[in-house]
Amino acid sequence: MFKHEKQLLKEVKVDRPNPNYANMMQEQLGGPHGELKAAMQYLSQSFRIKDPRIKDLFLDIASEELGHMEMVGTLVCLLNGHTPDAMNTNVGNVEAAVQTGLTPMLANASGYPFSGTYIEETGDLAADILSDIAAEQRAKVVYENLYRQINDKGVKEAIDFLLNREEAHNTLFREAFNMLEETGSLKDWGVTSDSKKYFDLSTPGKFFDESNLKNSKPPKFNIPNEKNKKAPVGMH
Repeated sequence: MFKHEKQLLKEVKVDRPNPNYANMMQEQLGGPHGELKAAMQYLSQSFRIKDPRIKDLFLDIASEELGHMEMVGTLVCLLNGHTPDAMNTNVGNVEAAVQTGLTPMLANASGYPFSGTYIEETGDLAADILSDIAAEQRAKVVYENLYRQINDKGVKEAIDFLLNREEAHNTLFREAFNMLEETGSLKDWGVTSDSKKYFDLSTPGKFFDESNLKNSKPPKFNIPNEKNKKAPVGMH
């Protein structure tokens, strides 16, 4: 069950309409690393999770991603302005100006519709969480690329908030991964001779060896904290 509260997670505003940049923001609405993808992936994965703590985390983050989607959709609307201007919308898709009445589409920056093939789910909790960690990392990269290509103060504030939330989700998924027992794909990790070999097939090489494989155990994550975190220039 979901309930909608009318206020956004963070108020969004723009300095002025910018239809071309609205097209770019579409990437985080309906693209493969966007907010709709994240919400649907975490919700879908949650259905078979038995651990109540991790199930709750997945549902909480999925719900927040819907809130992010609402923020991005609002940004796209503000950037599109109030007058269709297809002739001056020269990148990405122009459907907003000729088809949808400036309503954001569930499509990426090139106008390709959202696809369910973006969703990763295996039923194996370790594999799914690793996919989710990677998804949050990729989403942050897209937001960083968007941040670097706009001078609009309001847009930058919204993107800064969103990319920081991707970091928070990434950290939470890492904590969840560290909670997993050695079950599923983590069971019987590193127990055969084949799992302890490294094939050094690059010449020159010798940058890695088998020493870390000899006593290998299922991987764990070190959780980032404020003491060792350095902010990218121009962000945070």
